[in-house]
Amino acid sequence: MLFQRLPLRSNMANFSHDLSEWLSIGFDSEWLEENIRWKDFGTGVRLGRIAREDSTSLVLYDADPDVEVEAFQPHMHPGGEVYLVLEGEVYDEFGTYPKGSIVWMDPKSEHNPKTRERTLILVLWPDGVKVL
Repeated sequence: MLFQRLPLRSNMANFSHDLSEWLSIGFDSEWLEENIRWKDFGTGVRLGRIAREDSTSLVLYDADPDVEVEAFQPHMHPGGEVYLVLEGEVYDEFGTYPKGSIVWMDPKSEHNPKTRERTLILVLWPDGVKVL
């Protein structure tokens, strides 16, 4: 299936697509460690801020391979969220997104993501995030 339409909730539509058939993703782990200031949540997950302008943020999430299933907290995206899975796999109540997947979540969407393997995710929050 080329496109996956995720189940809808009221006022929420999500979209994802696996780009891995034609997109190669590489990154420099050493550069990330030297240049990104990481916030460690103590759960096996850490957040690295890449850029921020007003309420819009571009961040990296890095999850250890043995991270607890509930390491990410349920949260809501006032302005939506788009993320690209650079390594590993993300799953939530709407689907499973392997390396190379791009995911869009509409404004005011809520989810509780989890990961498998070591996972690195590039995330754009147009209007921040709120923990539920």
